Amino acid sequence: SGNKVTEAVPFFAAGISSVMHPWNPMAPTMHFNYRYFETQPPAGMDERDAPRAWWFGGGTDITPSYLFEEDMKHFHGTYKAVCDKHDPEYYPEFKKWCDEYFQIKHRGETRGLGGIFFDDQNNKSKDEHFAFSTDCANAVVESYVPLVAKHKDDPYTAAEKEWQQLRRGRYVEFNLVYDRGTTFGLKTGGRIESVLMSLPLTCRFEYC
Repeated sequence: SGNKVTEAVPFFAAGISSVMHPWNPMAPTMHFNYRYFETQPPAGMDERDAPRAWWFGGGTDITPSYLFEEDMKHFHGTYKAVCDKHDPEYYPEFKKWCDEYFQIKHRGETRGLGGIFFDDQNNKSKDEHFAFSTDCANAVVESYVPLVAKHKDDPYTAAEKEWQQLRRGRYVEFNLVYDRGTTFGLKTGGRIESVLMSLPLTCRFEYC
């Protein structure tokens, strides 16, 4: 009808998100988030004027303070298997996307050692995207829990704990400066404690 959208577009969003910050510095931090987003026509308009849009997004990534190569092979291998089950192009694409997304640009560093990340996915049916997101979420336990079980009782020194806290400071920097989920939550009036739930209990910054 030629009408223009001049007001905020109503939307529906649903998702699940979690971050694990283990006490032991030898056990890695892990984050996952899987979400669905759908816009709706503004009041007084129908889908001819403001067609609905929908998409899936999400990912799982890992941030160790100390590198154990076999742990990273297990984590990344688990998600490659999940991706390959649905589309052989998913893993290289979503791994690259993850590596590029979790950049602390002002430091010239990455937040961690990657995983998978994807957004704006609507080129297949909703059922296909939902099935992929579900399998990714279900793979969190397989990919991560064995690593915590392996390292939760490892001995560590005060210096190693201090390094963990410095790395968590970097985690905080990324989440407060660059993370799209944090920005979205703050701009849309989300519950502040939920928006900032990804932050660790403690962290450390040093002036050099």
